[in-house]
Amino acid sequence: MYCKSCGTKIDEGVMFCPKCGKAVGNQHNVGQVQGRTGDRSRLAAGLLGILLGGLGIHNFYLGYTGKGVAQLLLTFTLFFAPVSWIWGLIEGILIITDKEYLDADGNLLKE
Repeated sequence: MYCKSCGTKIDEGVMFCPKCGKAVGNQHNVGQVQGRTGDRSRLAAGLLGILLGGLGIHNFYLGYTGKGVAQLLLTFTLFFAPVSWIWGLIEGILIITDKEYLDADGNLLKE
């Protein structure tokens, strides 16, 4: 396995790259294990998802650029636009209600 940030070869099961310190491995429990809270607000991300979710703004805010671009592209296709807005609404609600939601760096969202 290789670090996506710096390309260093790392062992399986390692949660942080020994060279650059970025989170690797299972991104769903990194913040829980380390207890780190990032600078991004849960309320701001959730409201962005609910109000502007179809544009993927909340994903850009949380650092999930790939998901944000995908949502943005889906919004500008005639058939998939409603799907993208529903997707954003659901993610916004999940962000607000899930106390263990992580940003792209593996940090918990602050209250």
